[in-house]
Amino acid sequence: MRTLAVAALQTSPVPHDLEATWERYADRVRAVRATFPHVQLVVVPELLLAAEAPLLQARSDWMHEAAVTVPGPLTDRICALARETGLWLVPGSLYERAGDGRIHNTAIAVSPEGEIAASYRKVFPWQPYETTAPGGEFVVFDLPGIGRAGLAICYDGSFPETARQLAWLGAEVIIQPTLTTTRDREMELVCARANAWTNQVYVVNVNGADPAAVGASAIVDPEGIVRQQAGGGEEVLVDVLDLDAVTRVRTHGSAGLNRPWEQLARYGSTIHLPAYGATFQPVPR
Repeated sequence: MRTLAVAALQTSPVPHDLEATWERYADRVRAVRATFPHVQLVVVPELLLAAEAPLLQARSDWMHEAAVTVPGPLTDRICALARETGLWLVPGSLYERAGDGRIHNTAIAVSPEGEIAASYRKVFPWQPYETTAPGGEFVVFDLPGIGRAGLAICYDGSFPETARQLAWLGAEVIIQPTLTTTRDREMELVCARANAWTNQVYVVNVNGADPAAVGASAIVDPEGIVRQQAGGGEEVLVDVLDLDAVTRVRTHGSAGLNRPWEQLARYGSTIHLPAYGATFQPVPR
């Protein structure tokens, strides 16, 4: 079995206090390591280390103050924490100041060796409320001996192109840090289940805890079944994902019946997609 033991840590920052938030994050990661020694990957909510405040306390200039370079001093600290704990870390997302001066909402994945394995700029910022510059490509990364994961951030999940492209790139699990402060969280959970089912992948969607957000983090399996869902407060969802289940479901179908990914592989190249000016391309091998 190819298994990935994950800890989705639903927590909150210390608003507008970058150093205190870092200390809280590092302490929580170390606590997960000590309490759940089998865990391999820890993911936290979107913009946690940016110490973003709750929606109605947010400051329009904060992202400029909190923005960092990637790589840079903050990612160096994250890499050191990964080496110390021996964990894969997806530390939510950061405000990244790019070389052209634009600020992106960026998620990174750091290996247990302390290397940045992937860096992903949010393609679909929540407009008009989120003013970061959008990224232009989707990103996956390999966990050696385990499988391949894709990165998405919050509102990305509302666009079916996100999960479809990540699955096409070989992702078997989508890691999706989220910071949802509003009552549309229920719709996001619908999207998480739909993205998992239609692409036959796991989705790990970790939201911020109250008061930073409304919680309800969830882990969904490749058949669209919710394995775990959190409440509103600080909580950790620990699960062991069987990535061979992705292969099983794609081979034999969801509920032993439905095989959408196989059907796309068979007929996709003959289907004209006018919205994209293209056809569905065969999955790369």
